[in-house]
Amino acid sequence: MSKPIFILNGPNLNLLGTREPEIYGHTSLADLKAMCEARAAKRGHELFFEQSNSEEQIIDWVHEAINGADGLIINPAAFTHTSVAILDALMNVTCPIIELHISNPHKREPFRHHSYTTFAAQGLIAGLGVNGYIHAVDAIADMLAAD
Repeated sequence: MSKPIFILNGPNLNLLGTREPEIYGHTSLADLKAMCEARAAKRGHELFFEQSNSEEQIIDWVHEAINGADGLIINPAAFTHTSVAILDALMNVTCPIIELHISNPHKREPFRHHSYTTFAAQGLIAGLGVNGYIHAVDAIADMLAAD
């Protein structure tokens, strides 16, 4: 029996659609969730889609993914650059992991150029706006189909 694809979103992504729309666009988190659910369903998968401003909550969801997910897409947001704890949790996940960013962190402030979470990911999607999520769902679905 297949397990869901987890999509985990970090701090401030609850403000999508209103937060710095010149960087993040006008799509709300609810709209993004609906887009991802539609794409996953088209590819034959269910989603577990969540957002938290709490590092602890994200770690707990990563722990759930260890045995409960077929794939994991994570946009750790600002935790990308600070959280060894999220990296340590991700290192225990055996399903495919894609790190995702709406903007391109390498075109932004220098402190955003380093990612801890990349060390655990099979792939990285950045700078494609919210459409990056659709590409990430497709990439995970393709990886699962190849197994």
